[in-house]
Amino acid sequence: MADLSAVDIDFGDDGLVPAVAQDADSGEVLMLAYVSPEALRRTVDTGRAHYYSRSREELWEKGATSGNTQSVVDVRVDCDADTLLYVVEQDGGACHTGHRSCFHRSIAEIDDAGETAQVETTGERVFDPDDVYE
Repeated sequence: MADLSAVDIDFGDDGLVPAVAQDADSGEVLMLAYVSPEALRRTVDTGRAHYYSRSREELWEKGATSGNTQSVVDVRVDCDADTLLYVVEQDGGACHTGHRSCFHRSIAEIDDAGETAQVETTGERVFDPDDVYE
């Protein structure tokens, strides 16, 4: 039997906790999104990644519109209980821009204030968002 213990997840003042999605096979970091208690419960209950959209102020299931779903292999919580890791099997691209990962740009240069970056696209584009999000 597993050695279980209770952990209170810190959903912060806004009721959300950041969640990093990582590819179960390659270890590639695919995206970062936010999770409400309801999104976490649905993720654990269904095995499909659910998040909370801060801009739309609503719960969403990854891939419900695009078909680029995330099957959750494991949900991990960090040592401070204020960040989650979704270990997923990604079907298609994780990024709404059509790229495999949201982290598809590398910083080449940064301005003196450290706020504006010149970037190079390094990641693979796997679908056309204009075809998916009409």
